[in-house]
This record gives sequence, C-alpha cells and structure tokens, in this order.
Amino acid sequence: MTRPIVVIPGCSKSIGGLTFDAVGRKYSAAVAEVAECQPLLVPLGQSMADIGAVLDIADGILLPGSLSNVEPKHYGDEDPLDPATVDRDRDAVTLPLIRSALERKLPLFAICRGFQEFNVALGGTLHQAVHVVDGHHDHREPTDEDFDIKFGPKHKVRLAGELQSWLGQDLLTVNSLHWQGINRLAKPLVAEAFAEDGLVEAIRAPAGNPFSLGVQWHPEWRPLNNPASIALFRRFGDAARNRTAKGQAA
Repeated sequence: MTRPIVVIPGCSKSIGGLTFDAVGRKYSAAVAEVAECQPLLVPLGQSMADIGAVLDIADGILLPGSLSNVEPKHYGDEDPLDPATVDRDRDAVTLPLIRSALERKLPLFAICRGFQEFNVALGGTLHQAVHVVDGHHDHREPTDEDFDIKFGPKHKVRLAGELQSWLGQDLLTVNSLHWQGINRLAKPLVAEAFAEDGLVEAIRAPAGNPFSLGVQWHPEWRPLNNPASIALFRRFGDAARNRTAKGQAA
C-alpha cells in the first residue's frame, strides 16, 4: 500500500553564501518512522511553491519548528526584535498554506514556529519575547550544547479538550525552546494546553477537521521514547491514511 504523503515546508538557510531550502531531519524522520507516512519537502518562495498543486497531492501537512520567527507585520505593526530571524520566504508559503489546508480539511500538525504560524494565519497575534512579558516564565532553551539537555523535559502543561482525551491524561511534561508565544488566540482556534504561567501551549482547529493540531513544544525529538509523541504522530498519520483511503475509494 502506498504511504500517505505529508508535505513539510522548509526554511531558508544560507550555507556557503548560497540559499538552501532546509528541514531538520528529526521532523521528516518522525513523519516516516512514527506517523508512517512519506515526507515530501516543499521549497519556499512565492515563485516556487504552487500551493494548489501542493495541496492536490498532500494527505497531510507538517509545519516544523525553526530558528526563524514569523515576521511581526503579519500580526501587528511592531518591528522585529531581531531582523536576522525573519524568514519572509517561509511566511509567504506557510501562512496561505495553512488557510487553504483547513478549507480542504487536510490533516495539519504544527510544531513550535508552525504552532505560531497556525495562530497568525487565522488572525491571532504573538509575543515576540515571552520572557520579558510580566507574569510569564522564560521559555527559551537551555544554553547547554548537549541536545538531550536542550530538548529535555522542562515544564508541565495542563491539557484540555480533545488533546486531553487523545492522550488520556491531565498533565504532560514537555520541552521548551521558544522565544515567541501566543498573545491573542485566533478566534477560530481552541486552546488545548496551558503552561504553568498560563501561556497557551497547544491549539486545535474547530470540530470538523480530522487532525488540525499545533503544539508549542517539540514532540519530534526522540519521539519513540515518548508515549505522548507516539500517540500524536500516529493519530496524525492515521488521519492522513484515512484521507488517502477515501481518495482511493472515490
């Protein structure tokens, strides 16, 4: 049986003075090994990503994390705190891709920057630096160079709604590697996890979408060692497989 295709938009990376479209291997590996789908990386830039053509072949969309941030002009009138972190090519693809994917009810799994894009694409806003906002904790990653420490468990989140039902628990310990976070939640979205300081850590599209979930943490890090990560990626993969089966039946 042919595996469902999960489209993963990349990021713009400068390597040796040339621009590359890049995706962290941990994201595509989680799609292949845990969701058991075929990852397909999509290049960036308005001239190179025909969103309609992409969605015509996609059974699911994974929006990965990144060192870059959503440019603030997409949710307000602030200047970026660090212009070097802006990735306009990625914004040009992912924001309209999210809206079109939801219209088509395509399974969507959004992680870290993808989580933030999910909120912005539907009209929400972000804090550019959560750690300087009164009442919020510092959610940035540890400075240690050991990736097991960087991506290691950091704080608990309180689960709600469908996510609580999917995972069968009220609390989940997650990693935390982000500067930005949700300020105003987009009206169509439902908050389904909260950090100890009240920051929204998971969001879901309204009922009727088979799997449209965004999480602020990184379930793709060593997912086979984490039962919650396994559950999320497998549910995402099942939603993509169900879409494939319906298409074949038609």
